[in-house]
Amino acid sequence: MNAAVSSAPALQASGLVRRFGALVATDHVSLTLNPGEIHALIGPNGAGKSTLIHLLSGTLAADEGRLMLGGRDITALNAHQRVAAGLSRSFQITHIFKQSSVLDNLALAVQAHSGSSFRFWRPRAADTALYDQARELARECAIDPALLGRPAGTLPHGEQRKVEFALAQAARPSVLLLDEPMAGMGPDETLRLTELIETQRGQAAMLLVEHDMQAVFRLADRISVLVYGRVIATGTPDEIRANPEVRQAYLGDDETDAKETA
Repeated sequence: MNAAVSSAPALQASGLVRRFGALVATDHVSLTLNPGEIHALIGPNGAGKSTLIHLLSGTLAADEGRLMLGGRDITALNAHQRVAAGLSRSFQITHIFKQSSVLDNLALAVQAHSGSSFRFWRPRAADTALYDQARELARECAIDPALLGRPAGTLPHGEQRKVEFALAQAARPSVLLLDEPMAGMGPDETLRLTELIETQRGQAAMLLVEHDMQAVFRLADRISVLVYGRVIATGTPDEIRANPEVRQAYLGDDETDAKETA
């Protein structure tokens, strides 16, 4: 697999520590994402993956450590400031406006990241350029045009996940955090979302937190394994498959069967 090359990592976490009382959820975690690569983060339940995503996105503050985005220190930035700097996130639980149409969801996301404000003196539907961008975003993310007028909450789960992926992409981020995007999906839905993520390869560096090993090994340029709050290995899919410590701690005898519940 090929990843884009740049002088600075897209995202570099150094020595991130988060404690909850006596529990050390992340223990001096260091992780580097190269520009354009898909980097998977795997590990058993309770390994600290969700905490790490919160630390990277800014919804939790680290007790120790440093975070660089494209060479810029963003350690002190809050979640909204990190989004503005180019770090976007999708969530394990779908975050959409369920009563609003799919197109309105996308238009609101485009508007939120364009720097424009709501125009109370005229309908938002009159803003042709905004909705044109929303339709283009839907096209890029393989959302069926026939679904754009439907309330987002009425879509099948897999289609809602595609909408949420599009909402994260609306920020045109340099780094995209994908927090268990396949959670709750059947095999066909998982395959479609995997194919969608593949089409976006290279547009942004992606950190993929996922339990579905078939998706992980298909998508990832590199994989990091988190166990008890520590990264025990980072490497290519083949290197991770062959790593005896990883196999003992997580993959087991057959990594393709190592699919956990969320």
